[in-house]
Amino acid sequence: MTNEQGGLRGWAADRKGVFSRLRFTSLRLRLVVVFGLVALTAAVSASGIAYWLNREAVLTRAQDAVLRDFEQEMQNRAGALPEHPSQDELQLTAGQMAGGSQHFTVLLVAEDPSGKTVYGGSGGLNGFALGDVPESLRAAVNKKQPVTSGDDAEYHLYWQRIVDDGTPYLVAGTRVIGGGVSGYMLKSLEPEAKDLNSLAWSLGIATGLALIGSALLAQAAATTVLKPVHRLGVAARRLGEGRLDTRLRVSGTDELADLSRTFNNAAEALEKRVAEMAARDDASRRFVADMSHELRTPLTAITAVTEVLEEELEAESGSMDPMIEPAVRLVVSETRRLNDLVENLMEVTRFDAGTARLVLDDVDVADQITACIDARAWLDAVELDAERGIHARLDPRRLDVILANLIGNALKHGGSPVRVAVRTADDSVVISVRDHGPGIPEDVLPHVFDRFYKASASRPRSEGSGLGLSIALENAHIHGGEITAANSPEGGAVFTLRLPRDGAGLEDGPEQGKEGDAS
Repeated sequence: MTNEQGGLRGWAADRKGVFSRLRFTSLRLRLVVVFGLVALTAAVSASGIAYWLNREAVLTRAQDAVLRDFEQEMQNRAGALPEHPSQDELQLTAGQMAGGSQHFTVLLVAEDPSGKTVYGGSGGLNGFALGDVPESLRAAVNKKQPVTSGDDAEYHLYWQRIVDDGTPYLVAGTRVIGGGVSGYMLKSLEPEAKDLNSLAWSLGIATGLALIGSALLAQAAATTVLKPVHRLGVAARRLGEGRLDTRLRVSGTDELADLSRTFNNAAEALEKRVAEMAARDDASRRFVADMSHELRTPLTAITAVTEVLEEELEAESGSMDPMIEPAVRLVVSETRRLNDLVENLMEVTRFDAGTARLVLDDVDVADQITACIDARAWLDAVELDAERGIHARLDPRRLDVILANLIGNALKHGGSPVRVAVRTADDSVVISVRDHGPGIPEDVLPHVFDRFYKASASRPRSEGSGLGLSIALENAHIHGGEITAANSPEGGAVFTLRLPRDGAGLEDGPEQGKEGDAS
């Protein structure tokens, strides 16, 4: 049963693949349809014209021969009859007239000496009678025409084509010059109709062959034209995937070759531009990293001095001059800020260079949040809603960085109390940090994780560097997680951190480090 289902699925997949290649928006299908329509139109037009011309030629040739023979027989045989012949004479003459080469049926009509209308027929064709002749034809035959200098005949020959039970016939009639006998002829055109039907079948077969040939020709032309286009599409996809060394093989001098050359030139220019940008980016990262490293040495010394100054400020002896105390406090504050900025810059540089590593461990999330809050003396300002026993495989140091930035940002820019809640969803752990402040302006929300972005342009200087939320987001990404920012319907801002519990998001992600590899 399983094999049968697999076969059905494979068959369905094959059909789907065929139909996807022949979708109605496909250029290949449109080319085939256009070629087919053009060929069909040309073949049908040519066949129709050929059929019409041959039909007229065949019918006219057969008709002219029959009418000529009938007219000759009327002149020679019917013209020799007396003005008022008997029925026997009409019968004999009609039989003689029908015995010619055309084998038509003849009906002769006249008045006998007593003035009675008599008929004489050659028989055959189910008994050709005067009722079989169209009334309009009989009226025209018996109508006397005026004699002119160009035409001295009082009666003319008239003919008409009729169809009886699907069989075409030629009916003709005339009257002997000077009056007397009227003659009618009936000739079957069935042989000519069969010839024309054979011709129609032949033209139809030729049209079908022309349509098939045009479809094959269109397929060949489409393959020739679309193969370079397909190669161009594949190359464009590879280029979009970042394989900037992709190039097309150029052959010929047509428009498609020009398009391939244009693509190659564009790809080469793009590769060169990206290489230049990457070089400048590498140089910028090296500059920031080198600058940060160079700053750490003097900062270490400055930090040691500021610690001594801070101890002097906190000493009860009051040895610090009150005049310089504000300046000393400013130096201590700005030194700490500069130290944090350098550390943040170095962390950002690691993320940009791709050298940041994870040191994963089995972490109780509630314990980790408690430790983060306790280490920063935030216990009185933060409400924790987290059950113990929710474990996740995370990097404790980087989780602490994320939590410190989110909670610290909520305390600094939001309103107390800050509420931290933990829950599980599917295979993830979700940590939400909500404050009770005014919330985040709608125009600021899209930029809260941008580096060095500050919501108030009028306060470019603040305690923060503008890198904290960006670093928190990078640490979430390196875990395979995400951070989102929004405003709560009850008021205040909500930052939601979602991290995988088992490190599943790291299968193709950052390389995991061992103990001691953390930066």
